[in-house]
Amino acid sequence: MIKKRTGARAGGGGPARGRLRAALGVTTTALLTVTALAALPRATAHAADTLGAAAAEKGRYFGAAVAANHLGESPYTTTLDREFNSVTPENEMKWDAVEPSRGTFLFSRADQIVDHARSKGMKVRGHTLVWHSQLPSWVSGLGASELRSAMNNHITQVMTHYKGRIHSWDVVNEAFQDGGSGARRNSPFQTKVGNGFIEEAFRTARAADPNAKLCYNDYNTDGVNAKSNAVYAMVKDFTSRGVPIDCVGFQSHFNPNSPVPSDYRANLQRFADLGVDVQITELDIEGSGQAQATDYGNVTKACLAVTRCTGITVWGIPDKYSWRSSGTPLLFDNDYNKKPAYDAVLSALGGAPGGGDPGDPGDPDAACTATYTTAEQWNGGYNGKVTITAGSSPITAWSVNVTMAAPQKVVSVWNGSPTWDGGGDVMTVRSSWNGSLAAGASTSFGFTVNGGSTPPPQVGACTAS
Repeated sequence: MIKKRTGARAGGGGPARGRLRAALGVTTTALLTVTALAALPRATAHAADTLGAAAAEKGRYFGAAVAANHLGESPYTTTLDREFNSVTPENEMKWDAVEPSRGTFLFSRADQIVDHARSKGMKVRGHTLVWHSQLPSWVSGLGASELRSAMNNHITQVMTHYKGRIHSWDVVNEAFQDGGSGARRNSPFQTKVGNGFIEEAFRTARAADPNAKLCYNDYNTDGVNAKSNAVYAMVKDFTSRGVPIDCVGFQSHFNPNSPVPSDYRANLQRFADLGVDVQITELDIEGSGQAQATDYGNVTKACLAVTRCTGITVWGIPDKYSWRSSGTPLLFDNDYNKKPAYDAVLSALGGAPGGGDPGDPGDPDAACTATYTTAEQWNGGYNGKVTITAGSSPITAWSVNVTMAAPQKVVSVWNGSPTWDGGGDVMTVRSSWNGSLAAGASTSFGFTVNGGSTPPPQVGACTAS
């Protein structure tokens, strides 16, 4: 079993579109252009060359835990912005950071992370609202009724502050004991508020932000064991009674003494079969070389094999900033060089390890670009347009992923055939009547979004054939 460290760590058509524009009466405004160039290697689909882009092509996110005090470091932010499409604040949203004294909320450090992520079109996971660790002393000193009131107020105030900006929240974290008992952890919430505190926390969270995904998060639940069985029983009970729970987070901290379990995929699937999403929330694997790479690749493949596994977050970026730095558990070394584990993850996601050979443009007969612009916008939504341009040779079909930031939702699409994954946030649009393009020719598809006009969607690489 892994010993968890307390303190800083882990824990439709053109006419319809025209009528819509006329009805809105809004002046066209181009806000952003994002170009994604795809060069398909040897008559196969384009292979993305970053973790976030490759995951997006699979309808998932690939994120990292981020510390605000490193955002001023150029190698850190360069790697973050290039590789990831989701972030989790490492410590900045925990109780001691945001409410150090009762009723006094300090959001500046967490805001720094959220603002940076959203400016780059990344999703944000909120971590964490109710946890026995990193609690200011005043919380543990409250009586039962006051603690219940403080818990509900903390959830409400924090979630309200970030309403519409957080994709998923770890509402309750690590509420079950290790070992074979399957019992609840002896926390202030458990001992004073009782067994109902988890349900109450989730109901309070749903009221605070109805659009955010609400997760239960824990460690040492990666395989079928007494602890994961207890969590499974709770989630099954919640879903049967309509208690609002949308996802279960698996921290997945592994090392040679606590390796990736052989039933990891099956365990993720049994939770997904309850009707909830599953997320790998704090992945790190101690080790190095091919052994570490194999484990990282297998974890990634397990997520991809479970339809409701919506994403993976690694707990940090370079090894030197990991809470387990001596175990070198991350995808980048101390100098931000990509490790074999990085290549294994990218390959498992269908990407091209090593970023491809700049001297090899791939198959020019199957290349396209996808360029995004925001067209009309209004209070509460906008129309988006993606222009597809063929490369130096004709193409016969194309597809591109568009990832929305919650609570934005696509309500109509024209000149393309959409499907959705990732809880409705990732839209894959494929060519319909407009798939065949001569070399250098362009076409476009458009879509209408409700739920806010910022940030703009994240457009993935164009795939052509």
